[in-house]
Amino acid sequence: MARLTYQELIGKHVKILRSLRYKTGLFAASAKNSTTGYDKSWLRDNFYETLAFEVIGDWKTVEKTYNSILKLLLKHEHKIDEAIKNKPTSAKEYIHARFNPETFDEFWEEWGNKQNDAVGCILFRIGELEFNQKRSILKTPDHIRIVNKLVRYLESIEYWRDPDSGMWEEGEEVHASSVGACVAGLKAISRLPKVEVPINLIHKGEVALSEILPRESENKFVDLSQLSLIWPYNVVNPQQRDLILQNVEYHLLKERGIIRYKGDRYYNRNKDQVSEEAEWTFGLSWLAIIYEKLGNHEKSHELIKNLIAEDTPVGLPELYFSNSPEYNENTPLGWSESLFIVALYEMNQRH
Repeated sequence: MARLTYQELIGKHVKILRSLRYKTGLFAASAKNSTTGYDKSWLRDNFYETLAFEVIGDWKTVEKTYNSILKLLLKHEHKIDEAIKNKPTSAKEYIHARFNPETFDEFWEEWGNKQNDAVGCILFRIGELEFNQKRSILKTPDHIRIVNKLVRYLESIEYWRDPDSGMWEEGEEVHASSVGACVAGLKAISRLPKVEVPINLIHKGEVALSEILPRESENKFVDLSQLSLIWPYNVVNPQQRDLILQNVEYHLLKERGIIRYKGDRYYNRNKDQVSEEAEWTFGLSWLAIIYEKLGNHEKSHELIKNLIAEDTPVGLPELYFSNSPEYNENTPLGWSESLFIVALYEMNQRH
C-alpha cells in the first residue's frame, strides 16, 4: 500500500471523526443526528476516540476533551462522594458511563450503568498524558481532588470483585476487561505526585485478573474486549497475551470484523439469535495495532488491507451483519474511526 494512500485515508477519517465532536469537546459515539441514541457521549468512547488525535499530535483536541470529562465528573462530584461513603447497591448509584455531551447531565433510563472500565480508562489516560506525554491535564486543585476521589471510588466499589456490565453494557459479571482497565488506571495515575493510590488497591486487582484469565468472565470463555488488556492497557504478561490473541483469532475473527463473543445477540439476524453474531469493524484495527507493535508487520498489514476494503464513503460502521456486506446504522462509529486512524498511522510511520 503506497504511503500517500495511507495519508489520504488518515485525512479522510480524521475529518469524519472531527465531525462527531461537540463544541464542549466531547465526542458523540456516532453521527450527531443518530436516531439510535449514539448521538450521546460515552466516557469509554471518548477515551478511544481521542487516541487518533494523540497519534497525529493534535494535543489541543485531546486536552479539550479531557478538560470536559473532568468538568463532567466535577458536576457529579456529590454522587461520587456518596458512593465513597456508602458502597453503591444499585446501578444508578454508580458513575454513569454516558452523558449528554452538551449539558453533561446523566441519562436516567434503564441501562447497564455499572461499567467500571469506563472509570479505569479515564484514570489510565490522564496518568499517561500527564506522565508520559507531559501534557497538562490536571490544571486545578479541583481536578486533583476529583481524580483522587475516583481512586477512592474504585476502592469503595471493590472493583476487583465487583460484577459490572463491562464494555458491552450487558449482563453483570466480574469481567477481566473491567478489572484490567482499573488496574491500568490505578497504576498510571499512581505515578502522579498529587494522587494517592494505596499499593494494595492495585495488588488486589492484579490478583483477581490473574485468577480470571484467560477467560473474560465466568460465562464468557473469550471476548473481543480482552484485546484492551494487551493494548492500550498492557496489563498481561507475554503468555497471557499470546493466549488471548490465540483465543480471539480462533473463536471470534471473521472476514469483516471480530464478533464480540459467541452467542452475541446484538444485531444478530438468526432467529435463534446465537449463530449469526455481528462482525465489529474496530476489532480488525485493534488486532492490527497489536501485531504492528509486536513487530508482525505482515499480519497487521493483512488485517488493515481487509478493513480498507470494507470502508464506506461515510466512514467505518459499528458492525457488519454476519457474512454480509450490509452494515448497521451506527455509521460512522467514532471508536472504529479512531482505531483505524491509529493503525494506519503506525503503518505509515514504517513505510
